[in-house]
Amino acid sequence: MYFQPKQDVFSTYCAHTTVSALNRDCTKVLLFDNSVLLLLKPSVLQPEPPVLQPVWNYLLKYHQAEPQSPLFPVVISVSTYLLLVTLYTLLDVLAPSWPTLNRYKLHPDRPVTWDNIWTTLPSHCAPVVWRPPIPLPRKAPTLTSFLLGILGCTVVFDFQYYLWHLLHHRVPWLYCTFHAMHHQYLQPFSLVTQNLSAWELISVGFWTTVDPLLLQCHCLTTWCFMVFTICVSTEDHHGYDFPWSLHRMMPGANFAPFFFHWDWLGGTNMVPTIPSRDTPVTKGLKGRKDKGTA
Repeated sequence: MYFQPKQDVFSTYCAHTTVSALNRDCTKVLLFDNSVLLLLKPSVLQPEPPVLQPVWNYLLKYHQAEPQSPLFPVVISVSTYLLLVTLYTLLDVLAPSWPTLNRYKLHPDRPVTWDNIWTTLPSHCAPVVWRPPIPLPRKAPTLTSFLLGILGCTVVFDFQYYLWHLLHHRVPWLYCTFHAMHHQYLQPFSLVTQNLSAWELISVGFWTTVDPLLLQCHCLTTWCFMVFTICVSTEDHHGYDFPWSLHRMMPGANFAPFFFHWDWLGGTNMVPTIPSRDTPVTKGLKGRKDKGTA
């Protein structure tokens, strides 16, 4: 509840504060739980330091033409993805002769073959996204708006993909027609990330492109969000159980790509248990319902 005091009372209050010099800028007094919060005019608040402005100035000065191109987001997405896939594919090639690395694989007895690589590689050359030239603002986003923009896009995308993924596992026709292609490999490896049907590729690409526009994010925030989603998606599918890995491949569960709250609310959250060496590979990973315990 807001309370607008009389001018003499308000002046007396400001005179007894340590910021009496701000009394001319005090507009309202907010009473909440017997505490007083001053709401100040924007002119009183200190502006946030432009942490990202030097980076943005460099792009505008030396590379302004490239970010304005409608193909720039595509180049960022594809190059980031191919860089990560190349790294994980190199690990797949080295793992059979490197026991220290091979012990982190989810399926250490089934190495990734060149046939696996070549049969999934063509699908990575398919995505094409068209957008008109992008007007570049002169100012970079503040660090707060940059981080909040990425967080907001991630939360929205997580909800969209959770519903999409759950629906395509619950409806047999959708699964068989569109989503089964993504699950044809029982053994995950990095190139499986983009082993998608055209419908799934278009859907995911549409949300990744539109969500930053809906939230009115700065284009720098948009590009970094795209890079972030690609990094997380590739990490989800690389097929290794590294100590820092947050995702576990669970058939019929864990449909959200980033967070677990939608799976928890929908009853689809599963905590995996790594099988022993004697467990047949075709059974995959076992799991149990999450009871809220770590």
